[in-house]
Amino acid sequence: MSFSDYLEDKLLDHAFKGAAFTQPANVYVALFTAAPTDAGGGTEVSGNGYTRKLHNTWNAASGGTKTNNGEILFDSASGGNWGTVTHAGLFDAATGGNLLAWGALAASKAINDGDQARIADGDLSITLD
Repeated sequence: MSFSDYLEDKLLDHAFKGAAFTQPANVYVALFTAAPTDAGGGTEVSGNGYTRKLHNTWNAASGGTKTNNGEILFDSASGGNWGTVTHAGLFDAATGGNLLAWGALAASKAINDGDQARIADGDLSITLD
């Protein structure tokens, strides 16, 4: 995953005495059908039972990489398809908020009515180098 411009600026200011950065109270995982960029944008899934998933359990960073601790399981698509999910993003709010990081999924997946998107334990990697 790539850090967003927002998070890059906050961390740089924090590390180099520009301004303190308070970590988000919660981290939410979002799914996209078109890639965001470091500046934001993209096409986040919406409707048909989709909501961002709260995920606050992460493995300790090692070698500049942090991974999710535990599976991230989204609610089932209901009332229609979500489309082909290609990217994931991390936000500091359940809706709106600031994009913290984003990246392509290892494999795109069509989420049809009744399907459930899931990210396996340890499969969401955030790297800082």
